Amino acid sequence: MSQQRLDELDTRLRDTGYIADRALLVALDLMQILSKPLLLEGEAGVGKTGIATSLADALDAKLIRLQCYEGLDAQQVLYDWDYQRQLLAIQMMRGTNSNLTDIADTTSLATDTGAMHQAIYSEQFLLKRPLFQAISHNGPCILLIDEIDRADEEFEALLLEVLAENQVTVPELGTYTATSKPLVILTSNAVRSLSDALRRRCLYHYIDFPDTYKERQIVRARLPQVDEALAAQIVSLVQRLRQEALSKKPGVAETLDWLAALYALDVKDLRNSPEQISHTLPALLKTRSDQQTVENERFLQTWLNESAEQVETSTPPGNSERDDKYDGRSESSESV
Repeated sequence: MSQQRLDELDTRLRDTGYIADRALLVALDLMQILSKPLLLEGEAGVGKTGIATSLADALDAKLIRLQCYEGLDAQQVLYDWDYQRQLLAIQMMRGTNSNLTDIADTTSLATDTGAMHQAIYSEQFLLKRPLFQAISHNGPCILLIDEIDRADEEFEALLLEVLAENQVTVPELGTYTATSKPLVILTSNAVRSLSDALRRRCLYHYIDFPDTYKERQIVRARLPQVDEALAAQIVSLVQRLRQEALSKKPGVAETLDWLAALYALDVKDLRNSPEQISHTLPALLKTRSDQQTVENERFLQTWLNESAEQVETSTPPGNSERDDKYDGRSESSESV
């Protein structure tokens, strides 16, 4: 890989609103060079899903998403038959005994079981699910397998087989082989441990919560209309909040939602509008216990005072969006 490739990828991602550090850029580049899946792990809300969306936009590729859940099986990820349309076709063929050219790609009459079987098990009745869609897509494609840790281990085995062979076999129609291998991104919130077999076949990158500097860059990229001072306050407060023993730490998406809510209420300075913090907490904290922790008057006042001092003494980000690109300030990347 070359620095030029990384610079170009970084520029394209920034154009979509995604701020990535060097480690993630290298991982994404290696995914393309080696044609290997990339496994992204991290807390919820750190931008694992967002990178697939942004990369698809950056590379002008089709994004195909498979949301994982317990009980996911081959029928739901590979293909199925459109049984309702098949039954309707059978009724039409039995009722009219007419030529099938308006129903399926065949020139014979549906006068026997063989012809009928051939007619209803044609590609026009085939429902392609996400894995099949990615394999059969003709052109650049990114396959996002989201939250694979929520699926069963049996699904991991199926996934490994399909990705290794890059083909899907439909007994009635034959084998479909990928003309261009899709780029595969898997995400995990570590709900359960993934198998060693899956990890061995993937590149790996861990995305952590961004530091203050990186998060302020993200906010500036996504919400440029918000005053810099308020944005700095919000980021500083969220950074402090992530150090507390919360049941669900806020991600960058929550930071952006909270800031947008405060901006909509015309808040300029949290120190002058402490009551607005409580009013807008539903945008930031998603459990009652976490909200009660922040609403505690003593905690909140200490939090505001310390954060205000940090904002006043911190050095604001420069005007260039690329001034910190590879300076090692942050080990995290974040979707915005």
